[in-house]
Amino acid sequence: MRNYVRSLDPRLPRDVYTLQLGGLLNAFGNGVVIPFMIIYLHNVRGISLGVAGLAAATQSASALCSGFLAGTLTDRVGAKRVLLGALVVVTIAFALMPFIHVAWQAFAVYVVWGAGSGSFWPSQSTLLAGLTPPERRSPAYALQRLTLNVGVALGGTCAGLIATVAHPRSFDVLFLINCATFLAYIAVLTRVPTPQLHPERERGRWRDVANDRVFVAYTCLNAVFMAAAISLMVELLPAFAKNVTHVNERQVGIIFALDSIGIVVFQLPVAKLLEGRRRMKGLAAMGIVWAVSLLLVWTAGEWTQTTVAALVLCGASLVFALGECVHGAIHVPLGADLAPPRLLGRYLALSSLSWQVGWIVGPAGGGFLLQHAPLALWPIAAAANLLCAGGALALEGRLPENVRITPLGAGSAG
Repeated sequence: MRNYVRSLDPRLPRDVYTLQLGGLLNAFGNGVVIPFMIIYLHNVRGISLGVAGLAAATQSASALCSGFLAGTLTDRVGAKRVLLGALVVVTIAFALMPFIHVAWQAFAVYVVWGAGSGSFWPSQSTLLAGLTPPERRSPAYALQRLTLNVGVALGGTCAGLIATVAHPRSFDVLFLINCATFLAYIAVLTRVPTPQLHPERERGRWRDVANDRVFVAYTCLNAVFMAAAISLMVELLPAFAKNVTHVNERQVGIIFALDSIGIVVFQLPVAKLLEGRRRMKGLAAMGIVWAVSLLLVWTAGEWTQTTVAALVLCGASLVFALGECVHGAIHVPLGADLAPPRLLGRYLALSSLSWQVGWIVGPAGGGFLLQHAPLALWPIAAAANLLCAGGALALEGRLPENVRITPLGAGSAG
């Protein structure tokens, strides 16, 4: 057992751990606000679920636009500078959240939020890749997912104790906490070095990325996974739990936190388990696991209420976390392995944009289903995940031979 635990050590450079510390602080703030954004718009501000879902989709559309610019700037001026700018923009967005009272104000603030978040993820992923030796990227991104979810778990639990729709001002406290964590991340980044830019960065073009049909197909597959799985569990599950199964705010925080706790517990062991194994087979297994989790959510809404529903949703959250661990160890490392060094920023920007596309389609379509046929949403999403699992297996044969397998020793100390 001692040797096994020791083998989970990701053995990463010190600068990577410093960056992960900043990510941990920032993730705490995200965990405080994200489970309650739809609840805030609908139950506090009186905006319908369908329109609230469209606001979330607008945020992702804004992020989609800013992501292309972020990819270009990351390759040209460096990931650290882009990340710092993104953090300033999202701080402004969440400082404006308490001033939302009607739908158009929500859309306006969400556009600002999207402009920052669309630049945040590709620049952070590229900075992490630049600070990490190529053979250690899988454990580096697995650790990033772990620290992200430690923060989210703690944040979601704290938010469940603070937020209540009976006291709208309690949500202002959540937004203030999130702003503080963005500023803390900026402070940490001053301790992180700037990786050297590739000498041919000026020659890179988005056309070169678009011509890589295998990478584009891989990105599209991830977009469907995001739309049919993660975006629904993050954006819509809290509102479904609150308004359909009548789970209270404290239980919503626990359900959201359990997903993150599951990732904290399982992420490094799953990363170790995946080493030396086929990456696309792992993504196919992930799709099946997510389908099971989504059907458990449907079960909670169809057969249970209140406390029993909360227990079922806790189980669904833990099952979903297993799939997220697989995704964390495969998705970005494979994207980075497919990217030429001079185009790393653009490749990872497009990879991040697949999340944004999913967050446009998932909350927009899912929000209206949640309003008019909430129980139909989850079986439909489960079927989509099963189709994506088949798509992952079909795509494997098109990948270059040298990237199909997670490198041996990538998920452990050797």
